[in-house]
Amino acid sequence: MTTDKDIATLNSLIATTIDSADGYEQAAETDNAGELAQTFRQYAAERRSIVADLRGHVVRLGGNPEDDGTLLAAAHRQFLNLRAAFDNDVRTAVNEVERGEDVIKGKYEAALDVELSPEVRQAVQRAYESVRAGHDTFSAMKKRYAA
Repeated sequence: MTTDKDIATLNSLIATTIDSADGYEQAAETDNAGELAQTFRQYAAERRSIVADLRGHVVRLGGNPEDDGTLLAAAHRQFLNLRAAFDNDVRTAVNEVERGEDVIKGKYEAALDVELSPEVRQAVQRAYESVRAGHDTFSAMKKRYAA
Protein backbone atom coordinates (compact mmCIF):
# COMPACT_ATOMS: atom_id res chain seq x y z
CA MET A 1 0.00 0.00 0.00
CA THR A 2 2.84 2.41 0.82
CA THR A 3 4.36 1.86 -2.62
CA ASP A 4 1.10 2.88 -4.32
CA LYS A 5 0.86 5.95 -2.08
CA ASP A 6 4.51 6.80 -2.78
CA ILE A 7 3.96 6.55 -6.54
CA ALA A 8 0.73 8.57 -6.46
CA THR A 9 2.32 11.29 -4.33
CA LEU A 10 5.42 11.46 -6.51
CA ASN A 11 3.36 11.60 -9.71
CA SER A 12 1.24 14.40 -8.31
CA LEU A 13 4.39 16.35 -7.44
CA ILE A 14 5.87 15.62 -10.86
CA ALA A 15 2.82 17.12 -12.60
CA THR A 16 2.91 20.20 -10.36
CA THR A 17 6.66 20.62 -10.85
CA ILE A 18 6.27 20.36 -14.63
CA ASP A 19 3.66 23.11 -14.35
CA SER A 20 6.16 25.20 -12.41
CA ALA A 21 8.94 24.69 -14.96
CA ASP A 22 6.53 25.58 -17.78
CA GLY A 23 5.48 28.71 -15.88
CA TYR A 24 9.08 29.81 -15.49
CA GLU A 25 9.74 29.23 -19.17
CA GLN A 26 6.67 31.27 -20.07
CA ALA A 27 7.78 34.07 -17.74
CA ALA A 28 11.19 34.07 -19.43
CA GLU A 29 9.44 34.75 -22.74
CA THR A 30 7.75 37.91 -21.42
CA ASP A 31 8.77 40.73 -23.74
CA ASN A 32 10.13 42.86 -20.93
CA ALA A 33 11.71 40.08 -18.83
CA GLY A 34 15.19 41.43 -19.63
CA GLU A 35 17.66 40.46 -16.93
CA LEU A 36 15.07 38.29 -15.19
CA ALA A 37 14.75 36.01 -18.22
CA GLN A 38 17.95 34.20 -17.23
CA THR A 39 16.71 33.81 -13.64
CA PHE A 40 13.41 32.38 -14.88
CA ARG A 41 15.26 29.94 -17.15
CA GLN A 42 17.55 28.90 -14.27
CA TYR A 43 14.56 28.05 -12.09
CA ALA A 44 12.89 26.22 -14.98
CA ALA A 45 16.00 24.07 -15.36
CA GLU A 46 16.13 23.44 -11.61
CA ARG A 47 12.49 22.31 -11.66
CA ARG A 48 13.17 20.02 -14.64
CA SER A 49 15.99 18.47 -12.60
CA ILE A 50 13.57 17.86 -9.71
CA VAL A 51 11.14 16.22 -12.15
CA ALA A 52 13.89 13.91 -13.42
CA ASP A 53 14.82 12.91 -9.86
CA LEU A 54 11.22 12.23 -8.83
CA ARG A 55 10.59 10.26 -12.03
CA GLY A 56 13.59 8.09 -11.19
CA HIS A 57 12.03 7.24 -7.85
CA VAL A 58 8.72 6.31 -9.50
CA VAL A 59 10.52 3.98 -11.91
CA ARG A 60 12.50 2.37 -9.05
CA LEU A 61 9.19 1.74 -7.29
CA GLY A 62 7.85 -0.01 -10.39
CA GLY A 63 5.47 2.76 -11.44
CA ASN A 64 4.95 4.80 -14.58
CA PRO A 65 6.13 8.37 -14.02
CA GLU A 66 3.90 11.30 -14.94
CA ASP A 67 5.02 13.00 -18.12
CA ASP A 68 2.70 15.98 -18.31
CA GLY A 69 1.50 18.86 -16.18
CA THR A 70 -2.01 19.32 -14.85
CA LEU A 71 -5.05 20.36 -16.85
CA LEU A 72 -5.69 23.23 -14.47
CA ALA A 73 -2.22 24.62 -15.15
CA ALA A 74 -2.72 24.30 -18.90
CA ALA A 75 -5.89 26.37 -18.61
CA HIS A 76 -4.05 28.89 -16.44
CA ARG A 77 -1.26 29.18 -19.04
CA GLN A 78 -3.88 29.89 -21.70
CA PHE A 79 -5.28 32.65 -19.49
CA LEU A 80 -1.78 34.04 -19.02
CA ASN A 81 -1.20 34.04 -22.76
CA LEU A 82 -4.33 36.14 -23.22
CA ARG A 83 -3.39 38.41 -20.36
CA ALA A 84 0.13 38.84 -21.71
CA ALA A 85 -1.28 40.17 -24.96
CA PHE A 86 -2.65 43.12 -22.96
CA ASP A 87 -0.19 43.42 -20.08
CA ASN A 88 3.30 42.19 -20.94
CA ASP A 89 5.56 43.48 -18.20
CA VAL A 90 8.00 42.07 -15.67
CA ARG A 91 5.86 42.91 -12.64
CA THR A 92 3.01 40.81 -14.04
CA ALA A 93 5.39 37.93 -14.77
CA VAL A 94 6.89 38.09 -11.27
CA ASN A 95 3.41 38.21 -9.69
CA GLU A 96 2.29 35.16 -11.65
CA VAL A 97 5.46 33.23 -10.89
CA GLU A 98 5.13 34.05 -7.19
CA ARG A 99 1.50 32.93 -7.25
CA GLY A 100 2.60 29.66 -8.83
CA GLU A 101 5.28 29.33 -6.16
CA ASP A 102 2.59 29.54 -3.47
CA VAL A 103 0.78 26.63 -5.14
CA ILE A 104 3.80 24.37 -5.58
CA LYS A 105 5.08 25.07 -2.06
CA GLY A 106 1.66 24.10 -0.67
CA LYS A 107 1.64 20.87 -2.69
CA TYR A 108 5.04 19.85 -1.37
CA GLU A 109 4.05 20.71 2.20
CA ALA A 110 0.92 18.58 1.83
CA ALA A 111 3.01 15.71 0.43
CA LEU A 112 5.28 15.85 3.46
CA ASP A 113 2.19 15.32 5.64
CA VAL A 114 1.46 12.01 3.87
CA GLU A 115 2.86 8.72 5.17
CA LEU A 116 5.68 7.96 2.75
CA SER A 117 8.53 5.46 2.71
CA PRO A 118 11.75 6.92 4.13
CA GLU A 119 13.49 7.03 0.73
CA VAL A 120 10.59 8.84 -0.95
CA ARG A 121 10.16 11.22 2.00
CA GLN A 122 13.84 12.13 1.71
CA ALA A 123 13.48 12.81 -2.03
CA VAL A 124 10.38 14.94 -1.45
CA GLN A 125 12.13 16.83 1.35
CA ARG A 126 15.13 17.58 -0.92
CA ALA A 127 12.82 18.84 -3.64
CA TYR A 128 10.84 20.87 -1.12
CA GLU A 129 13.99 22.68 0.03
CA SER A 130 14.57 23.83 -3.55
CA VAL A 131 10.92 24.78 -4.00
CA ARG A 132 10.88 26.72 -0.75
CA ALA A 133 14.01 28.65 -1.76
CA GLY A 134 12.37 29.55 -5.09
CA HIS A 135 9.23 30.62 -3.30
CA ASP A 136 11.17 32.84 -0.92
CA THR A 137 13.16 34.40 -3.77
CA PHE A 138 10.09 35.32 -5.77
CA SER A 139 8.11 36.43 -2.75
CA ALA A 140 10.86 38.96 -2.02
CA MET A 141 11.04 39.91 -5.69
CA LYS A 142 7.29 40.50 -5.82
CA LYS A 143 7.60 42.92 -2.91
CA ARG A 144 10.45 44.75 -4.68
CA TYR A 145 8.46 45.14 -7.89
CA ALA A 146 5.34 46.24 -6.02
CA ALA A 147 7.17 49.27 -4.62
